Amino acid sequence: MKLFLKTDTHFLIKKILEEKLDVFNIKYNLINTNEILFLENMDTATYEKITAVLNEYGFEIIENQKNIIVQKIKETIIDMIFNEDVLTVKSSVYLAEKLDHSYGYLSNLFSEVTYTSIENFIIIQKIEYVKKLITHHDLTLTEIAFKLNYSSVAHLSSQFKNTTGITPSAFQRIIKKRNEISAQNIN
Repeated sequence: MKLFLKTDTHFLIKKILEEKLDVFNIKYNLINTNEILFLENMDTATYEKITAVLNEYGFEIIENQKNIIVQKIKETIIDMIFNEDVLTVKSSVYLAEKLDHSYGYLSNLFSEVTYTSIENFIIIQKIEYVKKLITHHDLTLTEIAFKLNYSSVAHLSSQFKNTTGITPSAFQRIIKKRNEISAQNIN
């Protein structure tokens, strides 16, 4: 028997962080799933233990200021794209307002650290969300294009094919066929 799971990654990350940090009896606030504010000082040994525990779960402590800003850019983009509400503001304006830096600065820093552009990262995240919507929701491509602020289904299809190598329609057919085979195997 197979089980198909839907995962709330924000909840999961928050739960892991709380369970692992509470062991140390240090007061902290989770600002978001990738930022922790410690409300009291800790010694080096405790810091190293926390780092080791978090590393076991794939968390990496970022200490370089540029990398911190790039991580915040990535998180903001992911929050922007995976938001349930349709955003009508341009991504450049959204990022500049949320991160309190000019878009030019953010764009240059992102490219310097990641060797790719913010625009490319946004496209990749959008396509990941399109895959999720196709896989887990019963939305048409027109509805998905509207939800993600594409100018048309053709624009969405073009970006999807350039990123994945197949059209969204072909992806839908593959998912439908996979689900049919899985349903037959369960019976």
